[in-house]
Amino acid sequence: MKKIKILLVDDHSLMRQGLKQIIELEKDMEVIGQAGDGEEALEKVKQVCPDVILLDINMPKLNGIQVLRRLKDMDKTTKVIMLTFHEDREYLFETINLGANGYVLKDAESDSLIKAIRDVAMGESYIHPSLASQLVKEFNRRDDHHDKEPREGKLTKREYEVLTLIAEGQNNKEIASNLFISEKTVKNHVSNIFKKIHVNDRTQAAIYAYKHNIKKI
Repeated sequence: MKKIKILLVDDHSLMRQGLKQIIELEKDMEVIGQAGDGEEALEKVKQVCPDVILLDINMPKLNGIQVLRRLKDMDKTTKVIMLTFHEDREYLFETINLGANGYVLKDAESDSLIKAIRDVAMGESYIHPSLASQLVKEFNRRDDHHDKEPREGKLTKREYEVLTLIAEGQNNKEIASNLFISEKTVKNHVSNIFKKIHVNDRTQAAIYAYKHNIKKI
């Protein structure tokens, strides 16, 4: 079994050790490195080539946003999950624009962390449900546009259902199971949704759903 290689980046050693213990209970994951600040994180990425980075926002030398920006400049394919607190709302807005793949609260249940790692490793996005409302508040603060319908192209009933499940943090496999359709069909729906509501990834789609109060019909 090919394991998901994970790099832990947080300036608190106890946090890193706690994450390591949780992750290494899973047979399909392994922690291949740790870093206590942003500069060390970038060096570790070059050395160990992780599949997924768990990246704290507030760190010395280079913070998580600066590290994320450098990774994108380096054109790294490594997936990045931001480790956050609720009060990091403004920072999260920036990380969305920089292309972070997931968002997990530091005090979240271990199941949420494991799900986030697996989803992101498979090319999905993950946003912790309780963070969505925080992100919506920040989007609303910055954007006075409050239309309730998609800006172009009316969503079908099925697309509304898929978008709602995306907002709940479900990946394509889970959505397919819930709606009794194939994963390929889900992918097609997701692609169409992105085009209609003008977003680039699942995180932005989830935020759009919360912001516009989209529910299954």
